[in-house]
Amino acid sequence: MTAKKEAATKEDSKAKQGLIHLYFGTGKGKTTASVGLATRARGRQFRVLFVTFLKPGTSGELDPLRAIGVDVLSGQPVKKFVYLMTEEEKEETRRNTEALFQQAVEACQHDVDLVIFDEIVGVLELNMLKEQDVLHFLETKPPHLEVVLTGRNPSQSLINAADYASEIVMRKHPYETSGIMARKGIEF
Repeated sequence: MTAKKEAATKEDSKAKQGLIHLYFGTGKGKTTASVGLATRARGRQFRVLFVTFLKPGTSGELDPLRAIGVDVLSGQPVKKFVYLMTEEEKEETRRNTEALFQQAVEACQHDVDLVIFDEIVGVLELNMLKEQDVLHFLETKPPHLEVVLTGRNPSQSLINAADYASEIVMRKHPYETSGIMARKGIEF
């Protein structure tokens, strides 16, 4: 093989390397950014899996994602904020979260090019999933698999594991300035 062909082969191999994206912070737009990447990937015929945690599965982006061929795993058995849950409801949510993560991990061993774990940082913060399980997945994922993680406050270990770490910072929010609550079609 000539040096030129060998360099091209190495470059092609790097282009097919699946990288890890982390969209985090206090600002609005983490899920929106991941939905945009899912759309772009589907536009290039990638097989995409979108996994939502801590959400009931009724967010406005899920049906359009399904319509363009994205596989969606979602659902929270108890449809309220964690701080309002009883201990039994928290345990049910933890079991559901672990099962959802395992289902996604298994799916990623087969026909998936991009997986998005929406709000996985939140479930880690709430101890509903073990960080070492997520880090192990990131270390042992199929080499071509692109992974997106979203949430507010990732650990340094998650930041270190990421190839892209994009922080979205809230400088101003209408809830704080005007009391405007989350709006259907805009925030959910």
